[in-house]
Amino acid sequence: MNWYEDGRLHFGLGIEDTFIPQERAGERSLDEYELTQHYRFWHQDLGLAKEAGGEFLRWGVPWYRINPEPGVWKWDWLDKVMDRFSELQLRPLVDLMHYGTPTWLDNQFLNSSYPERVADYSARVAARYADTVVDYTPVNEPMIHTLFSGKFAHWPPYLSGDDGLVALVRNLSKGFVLAQQNIAEVLGDRAIFTHVDAGFRFVSDSPTDEHAEEIRHLKARSYLVEDLVTGKVDAAHELAPWLALHGMTDHDLTWHHDNVVKPDVMGVNYYPLHSTELLESGRPVRGDITDPRALRNDWTGGLADVLTTYAERYGAPVALTETCLTGSVERRIAWLDASVDCVKRLRADGQNIVGYTWWPVTDMYEWTYRYGTDPLENYRLTMGLWDLVPDEIGTLHRVKNPAANRYLHHATASIPGLSAAVNQAPAYTPDQEGSPWQLHV
Repeated sequence: MNWYEDGRLHFGLGIEDTFIPQERAGERSLDEYELTQHYRFWHQDLGLAKEAGGEFLRWGVPWYRINPEPGVWKWDWLDKVMDRFSELQLRPLVDLMHYGTPTWLDNQFLNSSYPERVADYSARVAARYADTVVDYTPVNEPMIHTLFSGKFAHWPPYLSGDDGLVALVRNLSKGFVLAQQNIAEVLGDRAIFTHVDAGFRFVSDSPTDEHAEEIRHLKARSYLVEDLVTGKVDAAHELAPWLALHGMTDHDLTWHHDNVVKPDVMGVNYYPLHSTELLESGRPVRGDITDPRALRNDWTGGLADVLTTYAERYGAPVALTETCLTGSVERRIAWLDASVDCVKRLRADGQNIVGYTWWPVTDMYEWTYRYGTDPLENYRLTMGLWDLVPDEIGTLHRVKNPAANRYLHHATASIPGLSAAVNQAPAYTPDQEGSPWQLHV
């Protein structure tokens, strides 16, 4: 029996692992492992996930670091990390592609060899850690990749418009499929694939149907990569004429129909402050979550919507693979309690939701750091169960906050046989919050 088939709700955590190492004038390298000092404190950070009660940890491989030159592979650090997973008996759910390609790969996702390169890299990782890892996400949030790199020119290779978006979708989707096929060839029936995408939602401020057609298009587009790799895009698909207009060929669609890959678990990422876009007549840019003016907080109503729609569309068990609320500890705990309760209610109503993931273990840094000039601390997002607190020389200490205890309460309550004393954590009150100098190191 696989872990997701035992009928329980499994609790996990994530380490923020966005890697965009390419630099150019006005744009800094964005490597969250470097910014959060995870390369330095990885041993401790994995231990924190275990301490918080996580059964699994979503954790990404920095492809550009382990493969710094064509044909050159450096495994020493990754070997140590995987040994630590085994030592802790913490299940790794490995992200193979969390945005960044190696710096030597010209044009990044648009490179004609990208699909084969990412597939080769995926197979090498799967083979090396076959005794430790069987759970893989070939591409995290592929539609964020294609929008940011192909539609809005935020990230390399800086394409824009619908032609750019479809060009990125073509290459990224093929790499997704080949990576999963290669891993399955290495691991056989032991391989477990969690496909993960952002749970986009679109609503209108109009009392009429003025945005209805646009909302249908944006919603269909939000599923595009997952629809492609699972063989759902054919001549009858809602987006077929639009795809053909912007460069998708019959050959591309035939290839995907001949090379279908399915998720064992369908992962959905939902953030109450970022996942719902409000379409307004006076704001022309659509589908760009970097514009905070366009976002609306639909709280657990939005969460229930994305979990149920993804379950219905893909027919697989569903996991909430990222969620949190940026803000005070009180706000984080309020969302933790509300979102866990929402998931449990959906399960009670018959939805096959198998996982809940708080993201991330520690605070992280806003992606706008890449384009800014301010000191790093100005970009810190208070999202974690452990705060990142810099000392006078810049070391980021991991400071446990009460959200970690509340998460532990929810995680242990889902496991039969644990003592009632462990399961009955008290509700959070503000005076429980420790001084930032009570360092957990």
